[in-house]
Amino acid sequence: MIKKSFIILGISAAYFMNAQDISTLRNTAEVYSNSSLNGTSKYNAMAGSMGALGGDFSVLNSNPAGIGVSITSEFSGTLAIQSSKNATSLAGKSFDYKVNRTDLGNVGGVMAFKVDGSSPWKFVNIGVNYSSQSIEDYSETPGNSTVNFNINDENGALIDNVAFSGHAYNRYGDLSKMSVAVGGNYDNRIYVGAGLNFHSAVIDQYDSAAFDSSANNTTSIYNKQYTPFSETSNGFSATVGVIGKINPQFRVGAALETPTWWSISRVYNEYENPTDGTYTEDRNLSTPMKATLSAAFVPNKNFAINVDYSLGLTKSKYKVYGNAETELNNFFSDHSKNLSEVKIGAEYRINAFRLRGGYGFAASPFDSVSLSAFTDNGSAANTSFNNLIVGKRSTIGAGIGYDFKSFYIDAAYQNLSSEYKSPFLRGSASNNTGYFSDNYIVESDVSIVSNVKNTKDNFFITLGWKF
Repeated sequence: MIKKSFIILGISAAYFMNAQDISTLRNTAEVYSNSSLNGTSKYNAMAGSMGALGGDFSVLNSNPAGIGVSITSEFSGTLAIQSSKNATSLAGKSFDYKVNRTDLGNVGGVMAFKVDGSSPWKFVNIGVNYSSQSIEDYSETPGNSTVNFNINDENGALIDNVAFSGHAYNRYGDLSKMSVAVGGNYDNRIYVGAGLNFHSAVIDQYDSAAFDSSANNTTSIYNKQYTPFSETSNGFSATVGVIGKINPQFRVGAALETPTWWSISRVYNEYENPTDGTYTEDRNLSTPMKATLSAAFVPNKNFAINVDYSLGLTKSKYKVYGNAETELNNFFSDHSKNLSEVKIGAEYRINAFRLRGGYGFAASPFDSVSLSAFTDNGSAANTSFNNLIVGKRSTIGAGIGYDFKSFYIDAAYQNLSSEYKSPFLRGSASNNTGYFSDNYIVESDVSIVSNVKNTKDNFFITLGWKF
């Protein structure tokens, strides 16, 4: 197993990573620690806020005790139509890119078993929930001709001067989670549940930059060291939860999810003359343990409102095999924040019709980081960024449904938005972390930082059967 050091450099009071840097940091926070997986249309319309309400198998994403609330068995499938747009800007120019995809986003069900006799246990239920979503993401930064670099031969002689012409992060892949849980209803007052979660992710990641040559007026594409890379990952976590009725109108809930223990296999490219080649490595990652507190108000059978608050109790941590994992862990220990998210959702019933809405807000997982970055005029300056790599995320949901007794149909719309600063280009030939093309290397002690605004517009249609 081959390990490459990330080489952390000190900048101001912070550290910043140089090698498989931004892609690894971002995927750790955004993919492997993801808490915003889709569910049924009902769940999505309410922004995933159902922790104290239950009654939908997608609540396994937050509180398995919600399975115990069900009094009938059901099964449903959800079609997800996802659209993601990145608007990336630098030095007064901007590029837009949109990705559209349609998938079976969610499928699952609940088997409800009524307990006969005088036992205070009313139901013992089994729930299964499978959610999947695309994590494809493309961000293309415009060029800035005021940012220039010298290219030297192996003896240090100048052979070309190149101007920055553009950069692209390109990620393909899918993320999925399957949850299996058992829930119970005790005396129609207390609901308990426990579940196991099986995660998987497939990622293909690219990091490339373009440069215009002053010597021959051509544009060349350079690849970041250790990219492109491919990852196949599997993870496991467990969840326990409880919901209690304070009175017929008020409910509270609490759930705890263990860290997700990921096993990651990576294949990557290395450019190191004259031994360019493809290599493999394995990593083990534990993402944060999470706690969720919930409260719900149900004044009558036609209206319900729920609030969830989730907090990460630990931080992401890689098992140490060498310098790379040590430096990653130092970065997360020093510059990441505990995951924090609040969600509110409501449902109103008009006979067989259902009207739903929700809102969610997730804070950025990283503290402010200071680094040396190019300004628009090509000079370098130390700058502090409080939304670097991954920004805060807002979610707005809305939906409708109709209950045909044995069958039901639901539809939902979700808008997710986030904005963050995207650093790239920093790398050193002496540390073997620059951008490579044939026998040439572009290296820089200064980052270029673009602004990325991501907007997702997702639609969901659920068909369900109660029995």
